[in-house]
Amino acid sequence: MSSEGREPREPREPRERVVVTGASTGIGAASARELARRGFHVIAGVRRDSDADALRADGIEPVILDITQPDHIARLASRLDDDSRAGALRALVNNAAIQINAPVEALPLSEWRRQFEVNLFGHIAVTQALLPALLRHSGRVVNISSVGGRVAMATYGPYAGTKFALEAVSDSLRRELAPLGVRVVVVQPGAVRTEMSDRVVATANRLAAAMPPEQRDRYGRLIQAANTHSATHIQRGRPADDAARVIAKAVTAGRPRTRYTVGRDAALITRLSRVLPDRLLDRILMSSLRPHYPKTAAV
Repeated sequence: MSSEGREPREPREPRERVVVTGASTGIGAASARELARRGFHVIAGVRRDSDADALRADGIEPVILDITQPDHIARLASRLDDDSRAGALRALVNNAAIQINAPVEALPLSEWRRQFEVNLFGHIAVTQALLPALLRHSGRVVNISSVGGRVAMATYGPYAGTKFALEAVSDSLRRELAPLGVRVVVVQPGAVRTEMSDRVVATANRLAAAMPPEQRDRYGRLIQAANTHSATHIQRGRPADDAARVIAKAVTAGRPRTRYTVGRDAALITRLSRVLPDRLLDRILMSSLRPHYPKTAAV
């Protein structure tokens, strides 16, 4: 049949877009794939070209994005504004994170600042840059926190500090944007099996090795116990795909909750943190660490 004889096709509606930061591996990559499977065009922030090549697929557009670099964020915002044929920006998923565990006394301030730059200030910078588009389309912000945003175990102070702060910023942002049609949702994963867990233990061991002798005497056995506890906990954790499905629900639910947990551990700990006195919670957390202490003193 000639082209004149064909019925004119209705133009396809462009896919709604979702931005996911920290999508190189783990929860971010799984979320990008899950959201693409649900019909979104996912702009997935990755750190390296090799990560982009591994993630690229139908519905997934990887972009190089370091959320601590203002020029990267500016390019992302321009990319979203330049394509007039693209779909609405449905959501921003602030997922990028690093985790550095160490006793409060022993972690250099430079490492504290680096963790806050990624886990808090980077998210604020991306949110500020994309809010005009989210406001235009009544989109939503989904901030990936952690069970560590509700309870801070020993040696988790630096990481938990960033997540407690992200929880507070999320509450304030939710109350600011609700009258303007933008919803803010927090997702709190518990133990999730990702590549990040191995890096966390390696970093903790590297920092412990650099401590002066008196700090190693004070904290060496605690650090070993926390590392072993974490590794054991992660082995029993949920797969990243489970977290991705919860994040997709936070993006798509017509009336999303303000917070979602991932895993029974996260649900239990967040409930306990609301009802137990601090010192009782301290004892429970210490008892969970006790079996993981080494039998001999750390060298």
